Amino acid sequence: MKTMEATITYNPDLTQIINGEEVMSPSPFIPHQRVQIRLLRFLGNHVEPDNLGELFVAPLDVIFEEGFNVLQPDIIFISRENQDIMKEWIRGVPDLVVEIVSKSSVKMDTVIKKEIYERYGVPECWIVFPDKTKIEIFELVNGKYQLSGSYQGNQEVSSPALPGLHFKASAIF
Repeated sequence: MKTMEATITYNPDLTQIINGEEVMSPSPFIPHQRVQIRLLRFLGNHVEPDNLGELFVAPLDVIFEEGFNVLQPDIIFISRENQDIMKEWIRGVPDLVVEIVSKSSVKMDTVIKKEIYERYGVPECWIVFPDKTKIEIFELVNGKYQLSGSYQGNQEVSSPALPGLHFKASAIF
């Protein structure tokens, strides 16, 4: 009798459902991780003292539409007023999402996922480019994303969703 070995093809920690398609992503490289950790520190130092809400990091599912759009942003901010969307996963629209772009994820992060965040009404979306040492912040205005700011070097990053947040873009790269 011949036995068959099982092959693992699904890892829920690294899988997203994007426009109805299951998408497996590789784990991020070290530059991505460095930027994520540094950015999380700045955001946490701003959010936590005044209990503005909670921050989360990938992998954590944000379920916009069950079985159709289940994304895992690199960083997620949920305001205190919006905490009812926090269940076993995030079920609803976060106040802010951050995508840190890797060479393999440029189109996915800057076009496809950004369009999904816009479609479901995420008020603010950050796109971070470690290789360009640049942060772009998009704000939802009348249902469409508008570039609120593009920051590099010593430029001070500010956020419409987090008033009072300021740090030099270079500090996270």
